Amino acid sequence: MLRLFCFQRGKTVSPTVTRLRFQSKNPERVNVYLDGAFAFSLPAVEAARLRKGQVLTEEEVQALRDLDAFHRAYERALRFLKYRPRSVWEVRQYLQRKGEPEERIDAVVAKLQAHRWLDDAAFARLWVENRQAFRPRGERALRWELRRKGVDDATIEAALAEVDSEAEAVALALQRAERWKDLDARTFRQRMLGYLTRRGFDYAEAVEATQKAWEALGRGEPPEEM
Repeated sequence: MLRLFCFQRGKTVSPTVTRLRFQSKNPERVNVYLDGAFAFSLPAVEAARLRKGQVLTEEEVQALRDLDAFHRAYERALRFLKYRPRSVWEVRQYLQRKGEPEERIDAVVAKLQAHRWLDDAAFARLWVENRQAFRPRGERALRWELRRKGVDDATIEAALAEVDSEAEAVALALQRAERWKDLDARTFRQRMLGYLTRRGFDYAEAVEATQKAWEALGRGEPPEEM
């Protein structure tokens, strides 16, 4: 750990910036050396405020260390967001697992939100849109999935406002019906109802979609229990 002060002939000497060097693998960061030893690194824009020979107080050194830790946590969060959108809760959980203190997590999340890297409303809308496009789900399943991501109920309901769950159920049933077109009516009904309810559609939605899928196959009127 950096020694903030040393003693020279009985006097306390404050640390001095002796070197500022751009990192070879990341030219956007600068390594800062105090009294000839590596102390910490900073984003280039922050390091530009320092100069060789500058004498720092204990408080200034600690503030720079905190700034370094904040930027490292922020960059870690950005890498986490690189692969897919995340909810605020997911980012918080990730940073907690990495051992970041709550105060720093709060600051990182606030900056991510300010730059619109984090937005639960946008995240929820995109989640629903992707499900509709690639893996259709009923509203019940979508609510459960978004709650697991830490999204609040009001935001979830806003994202689901434009979802036509009945139409989604019918579309999914019509798609699956072709695979089961040779089944008898009772077996067709049992399989289709199970298929739709497992994907979060209400029972009433599943029944209606099953009926329409059977009729679309052109195999006559469905039996009464359908």
